[in-house]
Amino acid sequence: MFNATVQSIRISTPTITQTCKSKDCLNALNIRAHGYRCLSTSSCLHAKVVPRKKPRVVHEIAGLEPITYADRIHYVPGLAKPTFPEWDRGWKEPRQYKSPKLEDMPLHKDKPCYIFNQRTNVLEGVRQALWLSKSVLIKGLPAQILNLAQDPANQIENQDDRVQNAIKNSRLWDTTEHRPPRERFCPSLVHSLLHLCDSLQGTHPKLAKRILADKYSLAATWRRGEDMFQVRGQNGLLLNSMTPVPVVAGDELIQSTADQALETFYPISPTIDLQCTHVYQEKNDTGFRADYPFPHAHTLFLMEMGNAPKLYPEQLRAKMLMFAFGNALARAQALYGKNPGILEKPIVVQSVATNGRLFQFVVFQLNTTDLQSDSGVKNLAWVDEDQPLYEFAKVRPLIKKKVVQVPAGLSGYEPNTFKKFLGFYLHGAS
Repeated sequence: MFNATVQSIRISTPTITQTCKSKDCLNALNIRAHGYRCLSTSSCLHAKVVPRKKPRVVHEIAGLEPITYADRIHYVPGLAKPTFPEWDRGWKEPRQYKSPKLEDMPLHKDKPCYIFNQRTNVLEGVRQALWLSKSVLIKGLPAQILNLAQDPANQIENQDDRVQNAIKNSRLWDTTEHRPPRERFCPSLVHSLLHLCDSLQGTHPKLAKRILADKYSLAATWRRGEDMFQVRGQNGLLLNSMTPVPVVAGDELIQSTADQALETFYPISPTIDLQCTHVYQEKNDTGFRADYPFPHAHTLFLMEMGNAPKLYPEQLRAKMLMFAFGNALARAQALYGKNPGILEKPIVVQSVATNGRLFQFVVFQLNTTDLQSDSGVKNLAWVDEDQPLYEFAKVRPLIKKKVVQVPAGLSGYEPNTFKKFLGFYLHGAS
C-alpha cells in the first residue's frame, strides 16, 4: 500500500509543477522516493499579510500630568512614554535635518503652481501642450526649412554614405554586445550627425558662431486662466547661437491666429499629470548668464535614454513643444520684460527628439506672452511626426523557420529624414 501511495504522488507532481510557474512555486514541492514531502514556499504564497499597526493616539487631558518612566531610565509596563525636549547641538547636522512644515517655509504660497518637468507624462499629449502654451498646430514643417533640406547646394559630399556610416558606428561598430543599450547608441548617433552637419562651416561661416550646452536648468513662469504654470528643470542638449533664429511665420499668418479657437479636452483638466506644489519661486531664467555670448536658443535635442521614463511618441512631442516654449518664453521675458503682450519680433525655437531610429521635429514660434486668456493672437507650432532614419540595424540576422527575415547590418535607410535634420541645423546660417 505504501508503494501505491508513492506512485500516486509521483504522478501528481508534473501537474502541480505545470500549473505553478512562478519562481516561488518551482521548488515548492519536492517528493522523494522514500515518501518524504518537502513543502517550502515563500510567505507571499501561503501567509496572510499582516496589516500595518495604527499609531497609538495619546490624548492629553488638561490638568492631568501623565506618569512616565523617565526617572526609571528603562521601559516600565503601564507607565506612559516620556517626551523630551529636542536636543540643540549648536551646529547643523545634515544627517539629522528635519524639514519644516510646508506652511512654515519661506517660499510657501496659498495659490498652487503646476510644474512641467522632464519627467512629466501628460495624458492628452500635444493637445494639452497646445492649450498650456496657447498655440495653434500646423502639420508638417515650414517651407523655409524644407527648401534648405532639398537644396543641392546644402548637401554634404557623399552624404548618404557618411550618414549610414554614422548609424553603423553607433549601432554596430561601437559595441560588442548583441543589442547595444539605448543610452549608449542614441547620444552617439546624435553627436555623429551633428558632427556631419558642422562640416559645412566652409560654405556657411555662421555655423562657427554656435555652441552646444548640456545640463543647463531652465525656468519659465506664466499664468493661464486662473492658474500658474512653470516649465523648469534640465531638458536636453541645447544648440545656442549668437544670432536669433529667423522668424518663420509672417504678420498675416500671425494675425490670422486671433480668429482661431483653441482645442479643449473637457472634462479632463488641463493640469492633469502636472506636479502641483505650494512651495515654489516665480522664476524666469534661461539657464545662462546675461553676458553669455551665445544667448539665443536655436535647437533643442531630446534623446530617449534607457534610464529615462518611457514616453509614447505623443507624450514625447508634447515634451518637445513645452520645453521649446519654455526656452522661448524665458528669452522673451529677458528681452522685453514681464509685462504680457504681443512681441515686436517673435522668437523661434526648434526641437528634435529621437530614440535612435525615429525622429520627431517641432518648430515653435512665440508670438505673444499674453497667455492668460484664450482670445487674441496665439503662438504657432509646426510638428512633423515619426520620421524613421532607418528600418533595422542588426548585429546578427533575424532568422525564422530557417529563413532570413532581416539581414545583418543596416537596412531601410531613409535619406529624407537626415535632410530634415540638416535643414534644422542650417536654419539661420545662410
